[in-house]
Amino acid sequence: MRSTIIWLKADAPMKPAVGQACNGCGVCCAAEPCPVARFFLWQLRDSCRALEWHADVLQYRCGMLRQPSVYLPWLPAIWQTWFARRVRRWIAAGTACDSDALVASGTLPEDQI
Repeated sequence: MRSTIIWLKADAPMKPAVGQACNGCGVCCAAEPCPVARFFLWQLRDSCRALEWHADVLQYRCGMLRQPSVYLPWLPAIWQTWFARRVRRWIAAGTACDSDALVASGTLPEDQI
């Protein structure tokens, strides 16, 4: 079993159990990039660079879904909505938690902040 440390906002919701409703915790995307990020962003490891924190709702969201042109500047403006719908389907956004990551919480020591 491989261990990876990921850093998320303290205000983010706790990861739900596998199969429960997605709550925007960000664990799945922080642990590894999804197939969409692997294919379109050529990101094969580490936290997805399209993972966005939304402080107004205290949740993480997929930037490729919310504003694809930020991450894919070559994507024509008229295709933004079409592409976002495809991303929603490809990553099954907002359906159920499919991350089997085990989560331990903690904070940084004062001298590392």
